[in-house]
Amino acid sequence: MTDLLRETYAALASVVEELEEHHAWVATACVGWTVHDLVWHLHADAVRGLVAAHTPADRSADCDAVAYWRAWGSDPDTDERNRRMTRVEAGLHTFTALRDRYLEASSAAVRAVSDLPDATVVLTQGHAIGARDLASTLAVEATLHHLDLVAHLGGAAPPTQAGLVEVRCVVEGLLDRALGWSDERVALVGTGRAEPTQDELDELRGARIPVFS
Repeated sequence: MTDLLRETYAALASVVEELEEHHAWVATACVGWTVHDLVWHLHADAVRGLVAAHTPADRSADCDAVAYWRAWGSDPDTDERNRRMTRVEAGLHTFTALRDRYLEASSAAVRAVSDLPDATVVLTQGHAIGARDLASTLAVEATLHHLDLVAHLGGAAPPTQAGLVEVRCVVEGLLDRALGWSDERVALVGTGRAEPTQDELDELRGARIPVFS
């Protein structure tokens, strides 16, 4: 799982490091967020990984790589407040500074999480979670936001196939069913980034989507 984290973070970092100030205000697939805002959010998630890697839990794991996502989107008011706060906080920094801080934090997070023994249980977002499952949550978020970031950046490289496969595992795990779509389509529809077609709705058979966002 740490190989997956290295690959997904490296792919995302390779896109971010090529961005300049004139890219900062390009729209992303995250509603209301520009590239500037999204890179700040990416930095925050890299910091989450870095902090978690250095915060051992004093209890057994209470979730895994799938269950971690179950509560996401359950409080729309909090989600909206967090989106606004991200924009405000991002606006306090130049894009170049945000880009460099993200690249530094993401590299440190990969090293820290990769150094954790598999049996380690750490704390993150109020959960106790195993090291391998932590790596999965970070890789899933990086993969989805990679899709968001490049949505309007013509020619930018897409996320890794391994990352998309991991997103599929989470989406199908939350739905408790397999889906006969491409990995990218499962990621986009399953997380609310694309509207399902009628055929996809028929296959979902009334299941709630997005399963997380």
